[in-house]
Amino acid sequence: MRTDLDFAPFYRSSIGFDRIFDLLENASLNADNWPPYNIVKLGEDAYRIVIAAAGFAEDELTVTHESNMLVVTGAKSEDEEVEYLHHGLALRPFARRFELADHVTVEGAKLENGLLVIDLKKEVPEEMKPRRIAIKTETTKPAPKQIEGDKAA
Repeated sequence: MRTDLDFAPFYRSSIGFDRIFDLLENASLNADNWPPYNIVKLGEDAYRIVIAAAGFAEDELTVTHESNMLVVTGAKSEDEEVEYLHHGLALRPFARRFELADHVTVEGAKLENGLLVIDLKKEVPEEMKPRRIAIKTETTKPAPKQIEGDKAA
């Protein structure tokens, strides 16, 4: 199965978005695909990341928002008294990193039914939002044309 993607067509039709495509290319290089996750677009400026964190309690998960980076870590405390006859649940420690776009903030996180749900919102400052520029036309009257003859004194 082929896993590499070619973003060359997007480079030709976009200006200033090279960083986004580089991030997508680098994300596919990450070999560790555990734990699985979904990224959902809820609206124009609202997003949600859902991470399968079955078996982890709230105090065993950490969500950290650094500059343009969301880091989710999980570490299960070892219980020395438990003797497993079969250990099939993958409760190994993990660290999952998500590169966030500019002006994306974390609204909150909750753990429900074994899923860690992180809500994100893009809040572009007013001065950064697109604005319409009025186009002004200069109306200049042409100089009056004089047909052959002497100027009046």
